[in-house]
Amino acid sequence: MAIAAPAVSGVEAIASGSGDEGRMPDLDGAVGWLNSAPLSSKSLRGKVVLVNFWTYSCINSLRELPYMKAWAAKYKDTGLAVIGVHSPEFGFEKDPANVKNAVLDLKVTYPVPIDSNHSIWQAFRNEYWPANYLVDAKGRIRYHHFGEGEYVQSEHVIQALLGENGATGLDGSMVRITADGAEAPPSEDVRSPETYVGYAQAENFASPERMSRDSRKTYSPPASPALNQWGFGGSWKAGAESGQLESVPGKIVFRFHARDVHMVLGPSKKGTPVRFKVKLNGAAPGDDHGFDSGADGAGEVREPRMYQLIRQKGLVNDVNFEIEFLDPGVEAFSFTFG
Repeated sequence: MAIAAPAVSGVEAIASGSGDEGRMPDLDGAVGWLNSAPLSSKSLRGKVVLVNFWTYSCINSLRELPYMKAWAAKYKDTGLAVIGVHSPEFGFEKDPANVKNAVLDLKVTYPVPIDSNHSIWQAFRNEYWPANYLVDAKGRIRYHHFGEGEYVQSEHVIQALLGENGATGLDGSMVRITADGAEAPPSEDVRSPETYVGYAQAENFASPERMSRDSRKTYSPPASPALNQWGFGGSWKAGAESGQLESVPGKIVFRFHARDVHMVLGPSKKGTPVRFKVKLNGAAPGDDHGFDSGADGAGEVREPRMYQLIRQKGLVNDVNFEIEFLDPGVEAFSFTFG
């Protein structure tokens, strides 16, 4: 996945480690807390703590959520506290109202500090979404894992730290996860990387016209994009972290290889919903539509978040994806795949 300064966004598995990694930093600096009064490293002493850094528009964070929820429920009564530190990647994720809505929609019930200024992130010297730190009952970090995966190993560490803290009668089995929509595990055939639309990190832009920075420009979609190339069609204003459609008609095309296509999208600055239609190789997706689009490809952007637009049911091949926006003002931030 792409490197996002100063962090790596959307990683499947980068590194893990165990041992005494130092004292757990405090949880100061959150602009608010959801599902809990403010907590601290001192108030959590005596519990095993799982600190999960996530952000609600990141597909890799979303695919970890079923495990976070399951562990929080399974081990709550034996001394585990799950803390979901929400540290934003995009500007709209700094808004506490947006985070609150996302936490409700995603049915996250454990404590969530809203780390809009990255204060907790910096205290942990974290660099990744998602990232997990396991802390023993004495307040020492004993294990970390960056990115998705290694769920069995992580749960074994949870059980070991709980046992070390005197918990008895622990169920030694591993949680069994079933998830659909964006939280479902990725396919085994993903050859398209996370791709940013804003010029600060845009790669493989293939419209004939060169991308202009912070100014309105009319673009032509690439006629025959190679794999993982993309481009605008219509009048767009490319900003550092997103592209905004200035007038209709407007579209984005992308040639991809994956089961799923997701886009991080936001409505107009006024909050007006934006209608769209998606196509695969020039036709409506039919049964290959995503959670946020219909068989005819139709959908609507109502709030800033990640939208699942395609979930293919058959063999995965290189495919041309197109999303046409029927109203102006949409903001497009990134593509992710699964």
